[in-house]
Amino acid sequence: MLILFFLFVITLVTFYTNIVIGWFTAATATLVLWSSICMPGFWFYGSTLVAIAISCLIFVPTLRKRIITPSIFKQIKGMLPTIGETERIALEAGTIWWDREIFSGNPNWKKMFSFSEKPLSDEERAFLDGPVEELCDMINDWDVTQQWDMPKKAWDFIKKEKFFGMIIPKQYGGLGFGARAHSEVVAKLASRSTTAAVTVMVPNSLGPAELLLHYGTDTQKNYYLPKLATGEEIPCFGLTEPTAGSDAGGLKSTGIVCRETIDGEEITGIRLNWEKRWITLSPIATVLGLAFMLKDPDHILGDEENIGITCALIPTELSGVQTGRRHNPLHSAFHNGPTWGKDVFIPLDYIIGGQKMAGQGWRMLMESLAAGRSISLPAMSTGNSKLALRTTYMYANIREQFNLPIVKFEGVEEKLSEIIAHTYTIDAARTLTAGAVDAGEQPSVVSAIMKAYTTELGRKTINHAMDICAGAAITLGPKNVLANTYISMPISITVEGANILTRTLIIYGQGAIRCHPHIQDEIEAIEKDDLDQFDQAFFHHIAFVSKNKVRAFLLALTDGRLAAPYGDQHSKPIVRKLSRYSATFAFLSDVCMGLLGGALKRKEKISGRLADALSWIYLTTAIVKRYHDHNEKAHEVAVMKYASQYGLYQVQEAILGVLHNLPNRWIAKSLKILLFPWGRTVEKPTDQLGHQVVQDLIEKEHLNHFTESIYIPKDTTTGLGLLEKTYDLLMETHHIDQKIKKAIKDKVLTPGGDILAQAVKKDIITESEQAKLEECEVLKLQAIQVDDFADETFKNTTITATA
Repeated sequence: MLILFFLFVITLVTFYTNIVIGWFTAATATLVLWSSICMPGFWFYGSTLVAIAISCLIFVPTLRKRIITPSIFKQIKGMLPTIGETERIALEAGTIWWDREIFSGNPNWKKMFSFSEKPLSDEERAFLDGPVEELCDMINDWDVTQQWDMPKKAWDFIKKEKFFGMIIPKQYGGLGFGARAHSEVVAKLASRSTTAAVTVMVPNSLGPAELLLHYGTDTQKNYYLPKLATGEEIPCFGLTEPTAGSDAGGLKSTGIVCRETIDGEEITGIRLNWEKRWITLSPIATVLGLAFMLKDPDHILGDEENIGITCALIPTELSGVQTGRRHNPLHSAFHNGPTWGKDVFIPLDYIIGGQKMAGQGWRMLMESLAAGRSISLPAMSTGNSKLALRTTYMYANIREQFNLPIVKFEGVEEKLSEIIAHTYTIDAARTLTAGAVDAGEQPSVVSAIMKAYTTELGRKTINHAMDICAGAAITLGPKNVLANTYISMPISITVEGANILTRTLIIYGQGAIRCHPHIQDEIEAIEKDDLDQFDQAFFHHIAFVSKNKVRAFLLALTDGRLAAPYGDQHSKPIVRKLSRYSATFAFLSDVCMGLLGGALKRKEKISGRLADALSWIYLTTAIVKRYHDHNEKAHEVAVMKYASQYGLYQVQEAILGVLHNLPNRWIAKSLKILLFPWGRTVEKPTDQLGHQVVQDLIEKEHLNHFTESIYIPKDTTTGLGLLEKTYDLLMETHHIDQKIKKAIKDKVLTPGGDILAQAVKKDIITESEQAKLEECEVLKLQAIQVDDFADETFKNTTITATA
């Protein structure tokens, strides 16, 4: 009995401290208890000794390392995929943040809800309300597209107000703005002109300024940064090549270390040859950032011959540098084109960071991209989506068919509710992630999530808007608000890492190694052939898996109700489900790695679904965080619930998709019973919830809230400005129109003839109210008009491509 009591106490203690040891101890106690009842005497003591012996093998480190660990070490070493140096650098780039919490299976919600996003400073707010607003006033997206450029006054203004120097510190003559302000500027510009947004975005994203700030020498910073801030130097960065797109590590551009005599002085430098394409601002750039493979065949710099990817700054005026030609990226007018270089000689001090940074270019690019991808394109998607939301909602209220505004049709309402919810999601994730960057994070996995999923949601949003606005959206001209955004949307999907490969290779591939609490330690131990380190990491990993298995099952059994509650009555169930799916994701992730090993790297459909689950847990976290930070406003309840339910449904379906496609069907079915004992528990948002989401925008204040900070044109004769004027008058006259409709229903007025004159004559409305209604009808007709052109216009649009 003493032995049984001792095992009982040990079981309780070990369950509390380590769930794996707890389960094993419980099994041991069960074996001993069974033996004491069924096998008295010798068998009882024999089984007890066997149990103790097995416990010693597993839980006594010295014995375990000698007998068990070596065989496990050998087996796992054979399962791991080969990781090249460029892949390793990409995996190690940036920092880990909330993504680590998701991989833990037990997110720290207190940490998330107490995290404060950095607000805009007075100076940043003044810049948005001043220069950014003025720049938007100066440009018209239709004119910019037709002229293939912004007007000269806009270019001069951009340089004068230091739009290219938002990320450059004040000590170098820049504006010194934070990530949030940078994001807000790009979002607002995107709501006016894709060309303006891209032109401003690129120099403040992955480019010479960003690389100089982190890696440049003092001489390089002092020379270039003030000139970049004022636009005296126009930068571009050459990375993409004809044969190196998403596989940027496969560069063919070369630099050979050599010596050359210039003006009688022998100079050690690099002879460059390159061919780049799709380089934004290349046609007008004065300084070219260039990524190339550096080689030293004559060992001038040292013993290493293949030094590796290197980044340098090259004045485009140098002999042999070719720029000026343009690509036509879906008829968008921002400057984008190829660049070539033939036997271009540069001194070694043109390398960003100097000679000591030779061969460090890939690391520099990956670390810069880790932060940059979380700002620029999500901001573009935010501006585009808010523009689509505001335009479409107003148009749907103005446009009538079958004597009803089309917003009253459920088919339109269904699309509109998704536009509102997706816009809310994109904006919530944007501000949360920008806040993390402002707090010092470089969240590489989250950055990839933001790039891929906000642009995909942006594409869905603009597609829905095009469907609703229909003929008005497909007819090009100054009146069309949406077409240029729609046409250019695939550019965001493609650049900075194509979404297909970002989803299937980067997000989960990098996340599984960087964010998992034990995988990286195991890999390092195997690479160093360190059995002690591997033993500790591996058995902690086993404990981690077992703990998440139990947690995932219990939370699945209760649909998250056992998880710690956070938020109000509306957000609490969502947070609990997020806790459930975090545990499910963490456990399933380990199962997939265990079953597939290195083959998981090639199972892109499975890794893509795991990326979907990880990404939508993050995005739904951002939704609830936004609602919490906005003090749980009543008019945000419906959209928060709709967007969250949509996100949770995506997580559920992604996980079920993994289970449905695991090659070991017996394990897959067992896992489905474990992780989904009640089957699907999350459904798509209901029609009623979607209806409420749209109804909440009736108040103009709420519409303004959900489309905050976009540009509203002051010209009310066309485009969004005309929609604004018409919509405002429509809302103002709504109560007058209701009086007319009520009178018709009560048969006080007879349909037909001049109904308004009848209403005035019978004192149902006043003459001034009649005038307002008539003005409103005129504006409504103007607002739904589309452009037409003389036939000659279409005969002067040929673009000739020459060799």
